[in-house]
Amino acid sequence: MNRIAIDYTPAYEQGGGIGRYVRDLVTALARQDRHTAYCLFVAGTARRDLPPAPAANFLWRSTRLTPAWLARVWHRARVALPVEVFTGAVDLFHATDFVLPPTRKHTRTIVTVHDLSFIRVPDTATPGLRAYLNVVVPRSARAADHILADSQATKDDLIALYDVPTDKVTVLLSGVDPRFFPSGHLLLTTRSKYHIPAKPYLFTVGTVQPRKNYVRLIQALALVREQGYDVDLVIAGGKGWLDDPIYAAIDASGLGGYVHLIGFADDVDLPSLYSGAEMVVFPSLYEGFGFPVLEGMASGVPVITSNVSSLPEVAGEAALLVDPYQIEEIASAICQLLDDTDLRNTLTRRGLEQARRFTWERSAAHLQQIYANVLDS
Repeated sequence: MNRIAIDYTPAYEQGGGIGRYVRDLVTALARQDRHTAYCLFVAGTARRDLPPAPAANFLWRSTRLTPAWLARVWHRARVALPVEVFTGAVDLFHATDFVLPPTRKHTRTIVTVHDLSFIRVPDTATPGLRAYLNVVVPRSARAADHILADSQATKDDLIALYDVPTDKVTVLLSGVDPRFFPSGHLLLTTRSKYHIPAKPYLFTVGTVQPRKNYVRLIQALALVREQGYDVDLVIAGGKGWLDDPIYAAIDASGLGGYVHLIGFADDVDLPSLYSGAEMVVFPSLYEGFGFPVLEGMASGVPVITSNVSSLPEVAGEAALLVDPYQIEEIASAICQLLDDTDLRNTLTRRGLEQARRFTWERSAAHLQQIYANVLDS
């Protein structure tokens, strides 16, 4: 029986984004595969602090050494301490968050590269993080036996920017959780919890950082309100980095009472927050996938998103696509959706159909096949 180790650290450390990707993918994998021996590796915690494994064939392996400490040892000092010291002997190690640790000679390896935003939109990352990723990500891509990309856009970037052979990269699409479905309203308890006024609102999700393009979205909201539309903006996302211009944009526009930064929203509240919105507006500058697009669609809400990176792949024909650098274009799309009931209904119907194409069950089945192919190669 093959033994496969998966780096579960992002799922344990991160509430959204990559953390959700790893949690939902492993959960679906555990439902489907009861035969392969899986090891879930978590850095920075004791095993006794971990929850029950998702299935009998899944075992926890952990170390109190933090991810930051391991990064210094593995990627800065280049100490060849194999990850199997923590996981035990495995046939395949899957690094789920850009960077591959040292492994023993005969262990097959896969690394997931979610996006190359630190190259495509470098000003949206801190200089230190950008310098680190520019070293360790191409090194990991070269060393891995196979690479997983979240979208065709990311695969294309890997080929164009790192000269990775086409057959070394497989696109593994994400899914959308069934808990996102059309309910048509925001629960009163959720509204009260996040202090959201009882009035129409636009909704967006993502860490408060430059890549999410919140400055231009806030400026677009100002234009929309100047045209007489009384709508607010609700931003669900934890505090990120390089975020001072975002708060400055709120102050400069005089929209302090209409832009609601509610912080990181609990997973249990997100379906209600989506369903209660007039629309989801997600004008990100770059995404490897873009969960809010699908989650909005699955919640029965029309979506506006960017015409760059992976977002047109995810949106298909079910969203309005805008140039994320054009504030007037974002504002015009918002006004169009507020005015045109037929268009709203069309996008809602198409969005529900589009979201049904993305399931974690399909993702997990595809991942099992990828594992088998890499082990057999």
